[in-house]
Amino acid sequence: QVQLVETGGGLVQAGGSLRLSCVASGFALSSHAMGWFRHTPEKEREFVAAISMSGRLPRYAESVKGRFTISRDNAKNTVYLEAFSLKPEDTAVYYCGRFSDSWYGEPDYWGQGTQVTVSS
Repeated sequence: QVQLVETGGGLVQAGGSLRLSCVASGFALSSHAMGWFRHTPEKEREFVAAISMSGRLPRYAESVKGRFTISRDNAKNTVYLEAFSLKPEDTAVYYCGRFSDSWYGEPDYWGQGTQVTVSS
């Protein structure tokens, strides 16, 4: 079955960095665009970044553009999100999602999430 497992979250000071990983199994990662989203009680779910099947085309939310980098290694079945210059407002649970069709749509599968906490 399709599984997405996120790791790499944690507690970091403002200005610091983290690298999140999403390991995929149960499907051919190279056949799907993938994305990262985040959830807070205040903002509910927010799009963060997406990446095309090949990895050549990324897309970012304005709030993270220039600070976050999405990438993928299809041979390792893994999607990454590198977050730099972290701010307290980046605190959220970060989820990896698989797009079944358009990467502007809703992912059809989600991971369990990984908590990122940025202290001021």
